[in-house]
Amino acid sequence: MRKLVKGNEAVVIGSLVAGCDAYFGYPITPASEIAHAAAKYYPPLDKVFIQAESEIAAINMAMGASAAGVRVMTASSGPGISLKQECVSFLAGSELPCVIVDIMRAGPGLGNIGPEQSDYFQIVKGGGHGNYRVVVLAPGSVSEMYEMTIRAFDLADKYRNPVYVLADATIGQMMEPIDVAPVDFKTYDKSWRLDATAATNHNMMTSIFLDFDDMEAHVTGLEAKYKAMHAAEAMVEVTDLEGADLVLTGYGIVSRVLRSMIVRLSKQGIKAAMVRPKTLWPFPDAAFKEIPQETPVLVVELSMGQFVEDVRLSIPNHRVELCKRVGGNLPTEDQLAAAITSLLEG
Repeated sequence: MRKLVKGNEAVVIGSLVAGCDAYFGYPITPASEIAHAAAKYYPPLDKVFIQAESEIAAINMAMGASAAGVRVMTASSGPGISLKQECVSFLAGSELPCVIVDIMRAGPGLGNIGPEQSDYFQIVKGGGHGNYRVVVLAPGSVSEMYEMTIRAFDLADKYRNPVYVLADATIGQMMEPIDVAPVDFKTYDKSWRLDATAATNHNMMTSIFLDFDDMEAHVTGLEAKYKAMHAAEAMVEVTDLEGADLVLTGYGIVSRVLRSMIVRLSKQGIKAAMVRPKTLWPFPDAAFKEIPQETPVLVVELSMGQFVEDVRLSIPNHRVELCKRVGGNLPTEDQLAAAITSLLEG
């Protein structure tokens, strides 16, 4: 079935296709349509929808549902995600799967409801306390909002870990067609769950270990899991690097602007390649290392410079420059053209 929907609604449809059992949330612009769509679709399908009294309540309800072994999702935008972060650390520490959607708005503080990518550090680098990691998927279209939400549930259960779908306000609000079809999603052993039966009474999910050596062993075990995630789950789109005069890189809505810019440059006799991370963690380091050292790289992002740091860490000996817009503004082709001219002239 082909359906024209907003990115925010595509997330909810994807969650249902993936077998999500419960949604707990609190509306906040520009993510409110996720709660609206969940309220519309979940109850008729005998799924749980609860608008909680707060963001903190919503994520704690999600943690409880996850502990019971059900597939669960919550969503918000920057200020609400900030409130959820303590519980995200608890989810990771207790090894509980959960899908969290962040539709980024301008910040800091309340900011405004325009598109930004300034939640990058908050989500990709942890956000909460302690040593933990979350998988971060970065859709660049409405169809990828749908597809990556389905994948997020698989990854969450596979690794017993929180997984984020990280999108900006433009991707969340824009409308594009998606192809909705049943999927044979994999089911995972959840014998660790607590489901109010005698068989699971002995199970315990916790992130507290009062003995120092026990705590160290737990964190060391988590780190081994994160290394396995990093080795297996990085996703990236790379256009032809051979003979490229420069490489453009960005994620989310920025990648749409970069595609247009590549066409414009081609008409001018300039070959530009693109490296678009589909996962921000695990970061696709290997794809960036394939860029020839003499090829300059322009990072385009909707923040004052966060994503660019991971690019520079991946290719420390390359020339890497930043082109940025914030406040809810998107880069124009003319702005990119000026940045590219400066980059190529060196």
